[in-house]
Parts: sequence; C-alpha cells; structure tokens
Amino acid sequence: MLRTVKEVSELSGVTVKALHHYHKIGLLAPCGITDAGYRLYGRRELEKLQQILFYRELDLPLATIKRLLDERPERQSILSGQRKLLDDRRRRLERLIRTLDESLDSERRGEPMDQEKLFEGFATEAEWREALKDQDEHLEKTYGFDPRQDREPIDVADMNEQAAEAARFMADMAAALRAGTKASSEEVGARIERHLEFQRRHGHETNAAVYAGQCRFFLDDDFHRGMLESQQTGLAYYLCAAAEAYAAKA
Repeated sequence: MLRTVKEVSELSGVTVKALHHYHKIGLLAPCGITDAGYRLYGRRELEKLQQILFYRELDLPLATIKRLLDERPERQSILSGQRKLLDDRRRRLERLIRTLDESLDSERRGEPMDQEKLFEGFATEAEWREALKDQDEHLEKTYGFDPRQDREPIDVADMNEQAAEAARFMADMAAALRAGTKASSEEVGARIERHLEFQRRHGHETNAAVYAGQCRFFLDDDFHRGMLESQQTGLAYYLCAAAEAYAAKA
C-alpha cells in the first residue's frame, strides 16, 4: 500500500514540511512520484521514517541520522541499537527526575540538599552545558567573559568526578564551620591541600595563592557568594579565610 505525503504526515505526526525537507536533504526519499507530482511512500519508507523518529528522540541532528542510516545496517541491528540508546536515555532521565524530586523536597523542607547528590543524573555533555548555563551567562554579563567560547568538549566522566569531589569538599568545609573549627587550623588546611592535589591531578594549574585568589573572587562575586551561602550561612567567608590562612603558611 502506497501513501501520499499527507497520509504519511497524518499517520506519523511528522509535518508535511518536515517530510519535504527530509526528501530534499536525502534523508528520506519517497519510493515514487506521480505524474501530478505527489510523493508516494511504501512500507520500507515508513520503516525508515520510524528509525529517523527514534533517532530524533535521542536529539541526534539530521546530518548524523543520515550518516547512520547511509551505512545501511540491517533494520534489526538499527532497532537493537536504538533500543539500547533509548534505554540509556531513560535511565539518565530517571536519575535526573530523582535528583529533581529530591531538590524540590529539600526546598520544601527548607533543608540543604546533600551536595553529593546535586549532580546525580548529569550524564551527558549537553546536560552539563545546561547545568553551567547560568554561571556562564553571569560571567559574560558581569565581566564580559564567555567561558563557552574557549571551553573544550566536556569529559563527562571526569566532570562528574570533579563535581563529586567539589561537593565532598564543600560539605566538609561547611561541617567544619558548623563545628566551630578555626579556619586557620591544621585540619582545615589539610583538607584544602587534598582538594588542591585532586584539582592538579585533573589538569588544573593551581596552588595555595591561586586558590586564595579564587576564594576571594567567590566572596566578592554575588552569584558565587550566593551559591556558597545557600549551602551554609557564612561558608563563603569561612572558605576565603581558610584559603588565605593556608596560603600564608605555604
């Protein structure tokens, strides 16, 4: 059974305009065109359209989809691969939903969320770029510096590891503040040293003086000070004092 472009649009939910575009770029050609100029689609074309829509659900650009389909793997192989990709995405979305629900719950209770859980579910580069969006826009608007211009492709696994370490470090510093531990204590200094060693292992050129300068920036900048103070009142000031005390001893 052959269907016109209008019938395929009604069946699939894809607009006629989109189907025309798919034909134009060579992604989905009709099996024939009538003398009157109507595009016709058979079962094979409908199956290919289904594959395209599965890939679109994964947010793949059309050029990438075309390349994947041009490699002409067996349909079963395509569907199996798409099933795996969609399963992976479902698991990521479930993790993100859990993180979102926990964030909402912590806001309703008026209690800070466990920092090690803040970034659970951010498993793709696109998700990390979205997570950094507010900070990037703040830096561009306030200081005329757009980190996105020079940012290299994000190593998601490495970024997740760094986020977990940052959460652990800030949680430890907040706990030290609540316990009344002096910012200049050896205990706090040792925690800062371990944190800087971690950063150096992950490619950051930092030392005690550089870190102290960074903490002073956090204290002076409304956006970053607000982020720290939302975790623990006084944390921005405590962190800056601790970093300066550590730098003075280095």
